Amino acid sequence: MVVTDVISDMLTRIRNAIGAKHLTVDVPVSKVKTSIAQILKDEGYITDFEVVGEGVEKMIHITLKESPSANYVISGLKRISKPGLRIYASVNTLPKVLSGLGIAIISTSKGIMTDKQARANNVGGEVLAYVW
Repeated sequence: MVVTDVISDMLTRIRNAIGAKHLTVDVPVSKVKTSIAQILKDEGYITDFEVVGEGVEKMIHITLKESPSANYVISGLKRISKPGLRIYASVNTLPKVLSGLGIAIISTSKGIMTDKQARANNVGGEVLAYVW
């Protein structure tokens, strides 16, 4: 199966795993998805991730994080910029998700980072997704 939007596919797999109450989810590997998984780990939304397999069968094995109330830490994921409609933001117009309670994942000229890191580095870019 050919996937046109790999970021949306990754977010959908995570959303479906949360809905099915799974603790882990496997996503086909790419540099962009690995960067997004690293951001989710650094921000505390997932417990850990690792790249497993060899060759074309490489997968990112993501372990989802549960909160003490037996719910998942991720309560929502939303893809913003899509292949058919790209959404860009300057450093002055970077979005704040839920007044700073969530994160926006931004693809900048200095790499993929959160909205807070982009403001600190004084760069704008493509708004990939919101996580809260």
